[in-house]
Amino acid sequence: MAGTGETVTYAELDARSNQGAHLLRSLGLRRGDGIALMLENHARFFEIVWAAQRAGLYYTCISTRLAVPEIAFIIADSGSRVLIASSPVSSVLATPALKVFAPAQRDFVAERSRFPETPIADEAPGIDMLYSSGTTGRPKGIRPALPEGGLDQTNALTEFGRSNYGMDADTIFLSPAPLYHSAPLRWCMAVQKLGGTVIVMEKFDAEAVLALIDRYRVTHAQFVPTHFIRMLKLPEEVRRLHDLSSLRVVYHAAAPCPVEVKQHMMDWFGPIIHEFYAGTEANGLTAIGPDEWLTHPGSVGRAIWGRLEICGEDGEPLPVGDTGAIHFADGPAFEYHNDPEKTAASKNRHGWTTLGDVGHVDAEGYLYLTDRQSFMIISGGVNIYPQEIEDAIITHPKVADVAVIGAPDAEMGERVVAVVQPTDWADAGPALAAEIMASLEGRIGRIKQPRQIDFDPDLPRHPTGKLLKRLVRTRYWPA
Repeated sequence: MAGTGETVTYAELDARSNQGAHLLRSLGLRRGDGIALMLENHARFFEIVWAAQRAGLYYTCISTRLAVPEIAFIIADSGSRVLIASSPVSSVLATPALKVFAPAQRDFVAERSRFPETPIADEAPGIDMLYSSGTTGRPKGIRPALPEGGLDQTNALTEFGRSNYGMDADTIFLSPAPLYHSAPLRWCMAVQKLGGTVIVMEKFDAEAVLALIDRYRVTHAQFVPTHFIRMLKLPEEVRRLHDLSSLRVVYHAAAPCPVEVKQHMMDWFGPIIHEFYAGTEANGLTAIGPDEWLTHPGSVGRAIWGRLEICGEDGEPLPVGDTGAIHFADGPAFEYHNDPEKTAASKNRHGWTTLGDVGHVDAEGYLYLTDRQSFMIISGGVNIYPQEIEDAIITHPKVADVAVIGAPDAEMGERVVAVVQPTDWADAGPALAAEIMASLEGRIGRIKQPRQIDFDPDLPRHPTGKLLKRLVRTRYWPA
């Protein structure tokens, strides 16, 4: 643990996960049942998920920042029979069908300590059942089939990390994001499958990242573009304080990265930055290495799992270079749990699946992301995607964060509004708005330039780095 320095060895992880599996069995849980975790990044996190993994259970990791009704929905929808939380749990969640381990209720660690450190008799692999972060509405659960075979079997992510990123038992992996999110959870467990070392940050801090890389000689790290932006805004003298030469691979995902931001990171870290595009649904994956990116700037790579298809509104494939909904064909199947309508909406008549993102593919098969379909602005009949505008504004030195949305407009239908979080709130006002507008001249077309710039001291972002744009948008569309 980065903050406390607490260490869990593999021997301890083995013993404690065995004890946890025994405890879960004693509670009546059998293969295919489910548990839910509501924990901050904590040293006990992996001990619990590996216990569930050894017992053939589904484990659902829930954000500690969700409201009680959202938590109640996920617990009920996932069918979880046990909840393990690091904070007191609302009485609304304490139903007779749910066994709760939380402060002032039951102590999971104390109860598991009474059980043997040897494996349970009927070990079988479990799997995560995770929920989308709900940036565009109510979270959607993905319940994959339980793996068959033994606990020591490899999986697609482990093999991808080994072959693409050179991960092995010597890997020292830095994870700065919340473990309840799919990418940090799955990558940390993949490194553990390979016998490497995982350094978990309790929360992201730009300067602390550099210090941790230096201190632990980190070889691999995963970030999101927001992390890059915050690291780049550190003073030059702070950036020079730390030795980053141990880094062999850095990779990022979760949101499109502005080309200028990634180029600056390449200049700083060296040509070691990889990128992939995928979702919790795991219906497909693209990947791109640093050398490829330098010749295809802005791309998120070519398909590794599944086949890319760009489709129009009719669900039919578009010509090379045209922008449309990104689909994966021949990729792994998935369903949204208890939601056949959303599952059906994610597929076209060919059975190709989409996560709701928009982009285009070039003649060499490289994918370029435009934005999420649901964020598109239609102004005067013209389709405008906010991502390009956000990418242009975020590079301004006085801008810490930005959200571009469409607001109601009597004449144009929607007008482009940029909501800016200044680096220094004292700068908020007409002078900074004019400065931002001047910086956009010649960089993006006039029709895309904001008609209005508003300021917010703290834009809502998910701890994973995703902008909660729907929360910003509802301020302008109260109905």
